Amino acid sequence: RAVDLDRQQVTTLVGTSAQASRYPPEPGVAPDVALASPWDLALDGDALYIAMTGSHQIWRMDLRSGRVEPFAGSGQEGVQDGPRLQATLAQPSGLALGDGVLYFVDSESSTVRQVSLAEDGVVTTLAGPIWDIFTFGTDDGVGRDARFQHPLGVTRGEDGALLIADTYNNRVRRVDPRTGETSTLFGAEAGWRDGSEPLFFEPGGLDFADGKLYVADTNNHAVRVVDLVTGETQTLVLKGIQRFLAGPGDASFDGQVLRLEPQTVGSGPGEVILDVILPAGYKINEQAPSSMTWQVTGGVVALEPDANRALINPHFPLHIAATFQPGAGVLTADLSLVYCEAVRDSLCLLDQVRLEAPLTVIDGVAPKAVLGYAIAGQ
Repeated sequence: RAVDLDRQQVTTLVGTSAQASRYPPEPGVAPDVALASPWDLALDGDALYIAMTGSHQIWRMDLRSGRVEPFAGSGQEGVQDGPRLQATLAQPSGLALGDGVLYFVDSESSTVRQVSLAEDGVVTTLAGPIWDIFTFGTDDGVGRDARFQHPLGVTRGEDGALLIADTYNNRVRRVDPRTGETSTLFGAEAGWRDGSEPLFFEPGGLDFADGKLYVADTNNHAVRVVDLVTGETQTLVLKGIQRFLAGPGDASFDGQVLRLEPQTVGSGPGEVILDVILPAGYKINEQAPSSMTWQVTGGVVALEPDANRALINPHFPLHIAATFQPGAGVLTADLSLVYCEAVRDSLCLLDQVRLEAPLTVIDGVAPKAVLGYAIAGQ
C-alpha cells in the first residue's frame, strides 16, 4: 500500500486483501493481483521489490505499467543458489538495496543472501549454511561458517556493511557483503537493557540514518536507537502523543468514560485535585508526555490558564487552581496517561479515560473538588 504523507491518504497499490489461492501466485497487472504474505519492500527507481514470504519468492512491480511478477525464487522452499528464477528461497523477509544487487535475509533458512538486479541475475548466499534450512546458531565466521536464527530485518550501514536483525538470537549482526565475514555487534540473551551492552528481545526490523541504527525491538514493544559511533543504545521515546488524541467534547474519544459521584463544593477561590493511582509495579513514564484537557458545563468553575497541558513526569495528586461559581454543572477531565513497569521500562502502556464530575457549588463549604481514578491492573 502507499501512504501520501502530504494528503494523509492511504491507497492500495497491489493486492486483493485475500491471500493468493494459487501457488505460487499468478503474475498480473496491479492492483488486482493476489499476493502471499508480503513482508518487506525495497524501491529502486520505478521498480518496487516485494519480499513474498508466503511463496518463498521476491517479486518486482513496475510502478509505471503496474506489472507485478516474480523476480527471484521458483516458489519451492530451499537454499539452492543459481539463476534468479530457478533458485530456491525460504521465506525471504527483510530487503536492502545495494549497488546493482538486492540483499535479503532468508528467515527460514537462517541465511543472508543477495540477487543481482540484472535480467540474467543470480542468487548467491553471503553468510549462513547452504545445505539445508534447519541449521542455525549464533556463531560468527565467514560465509557458510556463520550462523543465524530466523533473521527478519536487514539494512545497509554507512560503510556499505549489512546490518542484520538476527531475530531469534536477540542480536544485531554485521555482514561484510564483499567477504561474507559475520560478526555480532550487539545483544546476547533475550532482555531489555540500554547502554553499551544492550539487550534485545527478538528484534524484527532495522533502518539506518545519520550514524544511528533504529531497531524495532519486537517483543520489548519498543524502538531502540543505537549510536554506531559511540556504541550506546537508547530507547526511543515518542513525544507529543497528546496531539493524536481526541479533544474535550470530541465524540470520537476512544477511552473509557467514567461518571464520578456528585460533589458539593464551596464557591470562591479553591482547587481541583486530580488523583491517579497506578497499578502495583508501575510508574508514570518520565519522558513521554501524558496529558490532561478540561471542559466545564454550567459555568461552575474556572481553572488556571494552563490547565490543559502535557504532563511531564507528573506526581499525583495534582493540585490545580480553580474558582468556583454558585450553580450546577459538570467538570470533565480527559486524561492520556503513559505508564511503564517500574523496575525496567520493558512494557509501557497508554491509558485514556474521561472523568465526568457533577458539581453543585454553594456557599459555606470548602471550595475543593476531587477527581480520583485508579488504573486497572494488567
